[in-house]
Amino acid sequence: MNGIATFRTMPGAVRLLLVNHLVGHVGFYLLVPFLADYLLDDLALSAAVVGVVLGVRNLSQQGLFLIGGSAADRLGARGVIMTGLAVRALGFALFAVGGSLPVVLAASVLTGFAGALFNPAVRALIARDSGARSAQAFALFTVFGNAGSAIGPVVGTVLIAAGFRISALVAAAIFAVLAVVQWLLLPARPVPRHDGGVGADFATVFTDRRFWAFTLALMPMFALMSQIYFLFTLQAQDSAGPGHGPAAVAALFVVETIAVVALQVRVTSVLARRPQRGPAMALGMAIMGVSFLLPPAAAGFVGGAGNGLAGTVIRVAPVVAAAVLLAIGVIAVQPFVNEAIGRFAGHRLTGTYFGAFYLASGVFTVAATSVTGAVLDRSGGPLTWPPALLCAAAGLLSASALLRLHRRDVLPGDARRESLTRVAKGGGTADD
Repeated sequence: MNGIATFRTMPGAVRLLLVNHLVGHVGFYLLVPFLADYLLDDLALSAAVVGVVLGVRNLSQQGLFLIGGSAADRLGARGVIMTGLAVRALGFALFAVGGSLPVVLAASVLTGFAGALFNPAVRALIARDSGARSAQAFALFTVFGNAGSAIGPVVGTVLIAAGFRISALVAAAIFAVLAVVQWLLLPARPVPRHDGGVGADFATVFTDRRFWAFTLALMPMFALMSQIYFLFTLQAQDSAGPGHGPAAVAALFVVETIAVVALQVRVTSVLARRPQRGPAMALGMAIMGVSFLLPPAAAGFVGGAGNGLAGTVIRVAPVVAAAVLLAIGVIAVQPFVNEAIGRFAGHRLTGTYFGAFYLASGVFTVAATSVTGAVLDRSGGPLTWPPALLCAAAGLLSASALLRLHRRDVLPGDARRESLTRVAKGGGTADD
């Protein structure tokens, strides 16, 4: 089944959230890639201060994921999604009117906090509404997000000619419209009953040993995914040489996006035919790890290519191929990770489980990227073996851990079987 056919068979709320995801990514990426230049050139802030502003945005998003997920469970995902979209609209509007450090810091905090609100809420709602087809729904989620990430910078390039503030206002307007659209079209869902307080919810999540074994095994996923923005980008620039670095990086992202959009739904449909997800996730993590070995392995063979266009293409090709291989690994693992989180959580604490997983993964990603950077500094360059071996080891160890969890029957099985098991145990109807 192709992507369009799969999209048409999804519930209406899931289709709305997928479109929302695409448009939201357009709004986000038409602005954020140009933010650093605006802060450096227009506001004349130092590079260190710009790093703080950008870091605050990431910290306020990743650090508050658990709060956003809990709010979705307690207050209802619909309201939290609308609030998050409205807060992001406000944050981007502040970028448009702000000309001082306190204002841009406030804008960064608001845009990050907004993501912490609606990201876990959206995932929780998709997991609940798509039911047994959540892997396919999350495959489309990835496709729509990547499409928006590709379209956004193109739109931003056109708008930035009119000034950064125009881009910020357009981005703010997009999120404001999305908030209204959710209010008009996204159906409300009954909020599950909670017998205890928020502390009881957190205790349930943080004492779930199966979930945390799964989370620890998958922590390298986001850390390796983020290397396309770090290690692979540096490798592409180094391979291309002076004058060709920006084009090489652009090619890296364009080809990677095309691979995800073209293959995601098909690969997920094939892998989803097996009820057990552990081997598919392990395969994806292994592929992600192996992808990092390609650039240093090929460096000795292509390093002597000439400085013309053909030579540049030959030198950059292994890095682009590695990015495609990384994308294939992500395609294989990520939809089933989101599916598994929803199954660990059940219906009552879906947002909290998503928030906990993304918080832990975000913290690990920051630490792992710092370690990768330190290794890279000591190794002598991005195309050397040490950083590649570190990333490869992380992927392969994750794959091994997933296979071990699979053999020990720790991972969730197929949704229908688990639903029938709950019925047999008196845990509700198969369609609850």
